[in-house]
This record gives sequence, C-alpha cells and structure tokens, in this order.
Amino acid sequence: MPRDLSLLTDLYELTMMQGYFKSKKNNTVVFDVFYRTNPFGGAYSICCGIEQMADYIKNLSFTSEDIDYLRSTGYFEDDFLAYLSDFRFTGDVYAIPEGSVILPKEPIIKIVAPIIEAQLIEPAVLNIVNHQSLIATKAARIKHAAGDNAILEFGLRRAQGPDAGIYGTRAAYIAGCSGTSNVLAGKMFDIPVLGTHAHSWIMSFDNEYEAFKTYAEIYPDNCTLLVDTYSTLRSGVPNAIRVFKEMKENGKDMNRCGIRIDSGDLAYLTKRARTMLDEAGLCEVKISASGDLDENLISSLKDQGARIDSWGIGTRMIIAEGNPSFGGVYKLAAIEENGEFIPKIKISENSVKITNPGNKSLYRVYNNEGKIVADLITLDYETYSERDDILLFDPIETWKQTIMHSGEYTIRPMLELIFKSGQCLFNPRPIREIQEYCKKEQDTLWEESKRLLNPHTIHVDLSRPLYEMKQDLLNKYGKDQLNYRRKD
Repeated sequence: MPRDLSLLTDLYELTMMQGYFKSKKNNTVVFDVFYRTNPFGGAYSICCGIEQMADYIKNLSFTSEDIDYLRSTGYFEDDFLAYLSDFRFTGDVYAIPEGSVILPKEPIIKIVAPIIEAQLIEPAVLNIVNHQSLIATKAARIKHAAGDNAILEFGLRRAQGPDAGIYGTRAAYIAGCSGTSNVLAGKMFDIPVLGTHAHSWIMSFDNEYEAFKTYAEIYPDNCTLLVDTYSTLRSGVPNAIRVFKEMKENGKDMNRCGIRIDSGDLAYLTKRARTMLDEAGLCEVKISASGDLDENLISSLKDQGARIDSWGIGTRMIIAEGNPSFGGVYKLAAIEENGEFIPKIKISENSVKITNPGNKSLYRVYNNEGKIVADLITLDYETYSERDDILLFDPIETWKQTIMHSGEYTIRPMLELIFKSGQCLFNPRPIREIQEYCKKEQDTLWEESKRLLNPHTIHVDLSRPLYEMKQDLLNKYGKDQLNYRRKD
C-alpha cells in the first residue's frame, strides 16, 4: 500500500513554490542528483532506492488534511493552496538503474520539470536515495571483504528507526547479503529470512546441553547453535558436538547444521572450534561469526586464518559506521527559456562544490574485457558510436588524455527514462534480479578499485562541449569572484 509522503519536504521548498506561483515563474528546469565524494574512502558507490523514489513521485498529491495543515501554519495563501489541492507531478525523470556502480559528480538522477514541481521533490528524493545508497555501498564493501562467504544482515535492533531497518535491509540485500533476520523486510521485499536463537534461549534452560538438544529437536533441518553463552571451547562447542552426533546417528543432514560465535577472539576461537568439529567427524558443520563486525575486521580475521563460513553483520552495516551520511545533493543545472535550455552553474571557493552545468547525459566506457575505463558526462544532444574513436581527458589535469580507438571499447548510456510527462514508466524488478545485476556491476570494477584502503580512482570525464561550456561559465562568473577578492 503506497504511503502518503507528500509533506515529506522542507518548509522552504513550499515557500519557494509559493513564490514561483505568485510571480508566475514556472519555467521547465533541469536538476541533477549527484554526490561529491565516495563514502568510507572507497572508489565507487552503489545506487539504491530508485524504486521507492519512483513510488513517491507517482503517488505525490495533497489530501484535504494536508491542505488544512498547511493553511494552519500561516505561511500560505488560499490561491496557492488551491493549486496544491490539484497538484500532480508532470515532468520527466531519468535515473541510473538500481544496483549500478556510481561515481562522484555524475548525475545519478535527472529531473526535467516545471520548477515548482522540481523544487518540491528535492528532500524526499535525497532522503530515499541517500540512505539506501549509503547502506548498499557499505554492504558491498563488507561482501567484498568476505569473498565467497555468506553475509547475513542482522541490524534491525540497531537501526535508527523502523524505516532505516526496513529499507536498510533492502539495500544491504541488493549489494550482496544472502538474507536477513528482519521478518517484515523479508515479507515486503521477498528476502530470505534467517536466524538462530539468543543467549536467553540457553539461559532459560537448566543447562546448555538441554537447550541445544531441545532446539535441535524443534529445528532439525536448520540448526545453528549459539555456543558462547558460558564458555565457547569448554562448554559450548563440546555440547554442540554432542547434539550434532546424536542428530547424525538419527540420519540428519549435517550440512544444515552450524555453530555461531558472537564474542571473544574470533580468529582463535573459530580455528579451535573447526579443529574440534573435524576431529568429531563433523566436517560438514558450518561456523558463523557475529558481533560488531565490518569490512575491516572481516579482512583482518581472514588474514589471521579465521575459520568462518558466514558472517552475521548488524550495527556497523545498518548504521553505516564510519560515514553516517551519503552526501547526495540536488542542484539546478539548466533553465528553459524560449524553448532552449540555458545552462546554470554554482561557483564556490571550494572547488569540489562547483557544479557541471547544462542538460546532460551520462555514458560508461568499458574496455574489451568488460572493465570500466571511465564514465563520460556529456551534453544531452551529443551522440556517440563505437565505430568512432573517443577522446577521454581529465577535466582538471586536462593533459592526461586517452584515445579509445574503434574496436577497443564499448559504450553504454546510463540514465534511463522512468517518468515521461508525469507518466511513470518505471518497471520494478524482483529484488534477486537487482542483486544479480549489482553483482555483475561490481564485476566490471578493476580489483585495484575494490581495495578497502587507498583504492585506485575510477575517472569521471567531461565531453569536450561540456568542458568548454563549463569553462565559459567559470570565466564569465569568475570575474565577480576576482573583483570580490580585490576588494578584500
């Protein structure tokens, strides 16, 4: 059931909307959604949340209760409120496919709409896409550290509220998790739900063996026992071995059995536990680890030879520890006047905040091995053919240039039209299909760009026409900056 998020906006969006309405200024504009730097010191991010963004825009309308509330604030006049009562989004929206690898400063969403409409949706679009992209990026890093081991998402109780838990689970699954403990997210998004039991289960029985045996009798086909309630090696693992041997004698499949360790020195404990299980003839029994894990700790544990088959990840993934905000922004790039888009640029003394002007497109260039060479931001009228050579150059250090000759590369447009004149064209995909697509996207990255520390940068270049347009605008408006400094 769609949620009413029409008032999920900032007050100044509505006051600007009323200002545009009163001044009869409602030109069609282009807004870009992009981010400036990759979180966690990485070389890439993962785009997520497009489906929920599309649902929000599709269902955008103001109820009579919404209008009454806005009237009660004292900010808005009746003619503007009457306009809002019939409000519908009528613009175009382009977006990078969900699960895609994305890079800084490139448009991941483009809004082409009357400025009143485009202004309204800014906060909700950023709220939805920033959050899910952040969690997906964190989950992708954790999955990369874990390699072939399964990652299980266990973060609900530590998420910042129900929505963060639900949609964070969705994003984590898209980026590579195998399942979740979050039952509601499992139901909503068709994500496998997984889990064992808590320490309280063990403590509620007279002894650990009885607790394990009872649990195994109830769940013989999915039996993972938490072994660190009292003493992992002196009590937990021996009691689990006793129960598993009894199950094996009764013909149960040990491939569906495991132990989980939630505390202590996981490298030492899992190596010792693996030896104990193998010596007991239980080589099929898996070992799962949990307890404030992240990509850095997983990488360290694997380097130490920890014997872990799956990882339960909670707090540090669901809250994106180390980088609590994705930092996506929503910036005006062009205004239509007399049927032509006039480019707009934001200039800042902080060079990273200078925007790319104009109505733009985005292409991704691959080598013949399917690895990303660079992303290319162009003006929307430019066309490219793989039959032609293509020049790639660094927009800052412009002498760094690469010519990709015909036959040496493939090129792919990245932005897809998901709304046309307000009509939703977006077709939701099954989440497992998005997850598989996300995996293939990450396979297009060079291994050097997947490094957790000091990864190799993936280039985002500008086409020659866009570069020249940007330089013209910088020269035009930069004179004001120069005069300002001379007065200081």
